[in-house]
Amino acid sequence: MATSSPVPSSAAASTQDDTALAPVLTPGGWRLLNAVGASLGAAGYRESEALALSTRLRAEGHAPELVSAVLTQLKFRTQAAAKLGPFAANMLFTRAGLEQATRMNVAALHAGRFASAGVRSVADLGCGIGADAMALAALDLQVTAVERDETVAAAATINLMPFPNATVVGADAVQWLAAMDGAPGAAGDAAGSASGAAGEARPEGFWLDPARRMVSSSGSARVFDPEAFSPPLSFVERLAETGAPVGVKLGPALPHASVPAGCEAQWVSVAGSLTEAVLWFNALARPRVRRSALVLGGGEAGPAELSSAADFGDSPTVDVAGVQGLTGYLYEPDPAVIRAGLVADLIDREFSGSGGRLLDEHIAYFCADSARDSRFATGYRVLDVMPYKVKGLRRWVKETGVTRLDIKKRGVDVTPEELRRLLMSGQGKSGKGSGRHTTLVLTRIGEDRVAVEVEPLP
Repeated sequence: MATSSPVPSSAAASTQDDTALAPVLTPGGWRLLNAVGASLGAAGYRESEALALSTRLRAEGHAPELVSAVLTQLKFRTQAAAKLGPFAANMLFTRAGLEQATRMNVAALHAGRFASAGVRSVADLGCGIGADAMALAALDLQVTAVERDETVAAAATINLMPFPNATVVGADAVQWLAAMDGAPGAAGDAAGSASGAAGEARPEGFWLDPARRMVSSSGSARVFDPEAFSPPLSFVERLAETGAPVGVKLGPALPHASVPAGCEAQWVSVAGSLTEAVLWFNALARPRVRRSALVLGGGEAGPAELSSAADFGDSPTVDVAGVQGLTGYLYEPDPAVIRAGLVADLIDREFSGSGGRLLDEHIAYFCADSARDSRFATGYRVLDVMPYKVKGLRRWVKETGVTRLDIKKRGVDVTPEELRRLLMSGQGKSGKGSGRHTTLVLTRIGEDRVAVEVEPLP
């Protein structure tokens, strides 16, 4: 019997967000949410105190549905503080909306692109909870935030209330734009919800953060095919073909083969964590920049960027040394540099004078003969190189007195936590300050799998 192929997951097939917002959208619910939030102080929501807080609020006569919604929003606000800073304390969230929301410092850079290009009005198509729309509005741009999910649009409406130059429209982004352009076939429920779209002035620029999860009653799953995003990448390309300034935020795992010709692709990391890939079209794309890695530090350091005018796969040729070249100092590039395909560019620009060389053409680690401080790579001094064999490494742990072990890996199929358990079995625990704390880097070089003991550089 023939079996049918599974239908690919599509973000467009997602169900509505099930976060209960209605109880906190009433005047009384909104006052209670903010009053309880203020009473929690800087510490914010704590799971360990949730039951006691819930019991107290119900004893005060508040409905169970309102108490549940208040606690949910307080939890989301506390979680959102890492992304959105002090703004989170006055915002509303949905679970999926918070998950996909742009960090505020990154959203500010997005908005800056539009402002620097002289764009005065922007449509945020698929605005989610409105983080990017807030950043755009903060630069005095006229913002139309379009969101098809009624619950998410309600959260965005609250979050954009401080900005009189921002308007939220509850509509499907594709249908809304078609209605604005007067395209045939734009009628229907989706277009009808975008009342007033037809005949309005078309925004000068467009920002998109397509939904990349398929949400259903059984949970949510990531969608990786750009054509299964909502709206799909092909819609973004057609929009860019009109010549309008267009920017689109995508997941950082975006394959290079999916990046359209003629745009700038930028990967962004924050404090060593890869957050997004952004494609910039037309006036938002910079001259002679095809791909770039933007690195934002977690402290006071400003942004640093590595870029190239060359297309993917056209980086400079650098030495590939193999196992024999694993000496001196080992470097792990920032994940944005790796995803942008700029490892060889980094070696050529910053490490050519100190013997920079790849260990393997397919592995991002590289070595150099001298230590160098770089915003784009983390450095380690090489202490020892050993074959990656569990039995030998267990003997090494015992003979060298290792009591704390950090494990990093690239190109090796191993779970660091499980390997650590195997290697440290029988070593016991030492008191604070006793024993030896070291780091192992596991990697593949050609056919060889090696374990490298390293010491992080300051």
